[in-house]
Amino acid sequence: MHDGRLRPGMGMALDMDGVIVDSNPLHVEAWTLYNRRFGIDAGAALAERMYGRRNDEIVREFFGPRLSLEEIAAHGAAKEEVYREMLEPILAETLVPGVREFLQRHAAEPVGLATNAEPANVDFILDRGGLRAYFRVVVDGHQVQHPKPHPEIYLRVAELLSIAPRNCIVFEDSFSGVEAARAAGARIVGLRTTHRELPGADLEIDDFRGAQLECWLRAQVPDAS
Repeated sequence: MHDGRLRPGMGMALDMDGVIVDSNPLHVEAWTLYNRRFGIDAGAALAERMYGRRNDEIVREFFGPRLSLEEIAAHGAAKEEVYREMLEPILAETLVPGVREFLQRHAAEPVGLATNAEPANVDFILDRGGLRAYFRVVVDGHQVQHPKPHPEIYLRVAELLSIAPRNCIVFEDSFSGVEAARAAGARIVGLRTTHRELPGADLEIDDFRGAQLECWLRAQVPDAS
């Protein structure tokens, strides 16, 4: 039975793409369409070149390292417009199964969002999806100096939630995200939306449905050391 309770002193931080919304296939399609405007074909390796990375890194990967900051920002913004246009009519069904109910059960607890995603995408998904109220703090890739796999974003979320990083339970779907959470000292739940295995995760799940996740969460004891 779900009681929707973490032990006092514990908190959670969720990534967005691949955790809240199963959007990575759509990001691949959007990058493919956008790159074609410039005659760029990333081929079958496109997905691996973008998963878990911040947009400025992805733009440099596709368009070269010599772009100005303004050009990088313009490419990133234009691609994300394509992505949001594609996502808007299917947002509800693109949410990871059970995530809304999971957030509702834990609405009274310290929960933060930690994502490399662009701020416009964060606002779009949280507001259009009716999810913003469930997050006490939101930290995107532009609010930290170092993107994942650096631990900065998870250390920042834990700080804003007033919990120790070792008592923060991170939900991730990417290798770089797991690496960031592990480096921060957090406990990790891996979502198998992007990869079938996530080495380094303490628990792996397909989605937020079922009792396994809640049982594991209730068993987590805060480390006071």
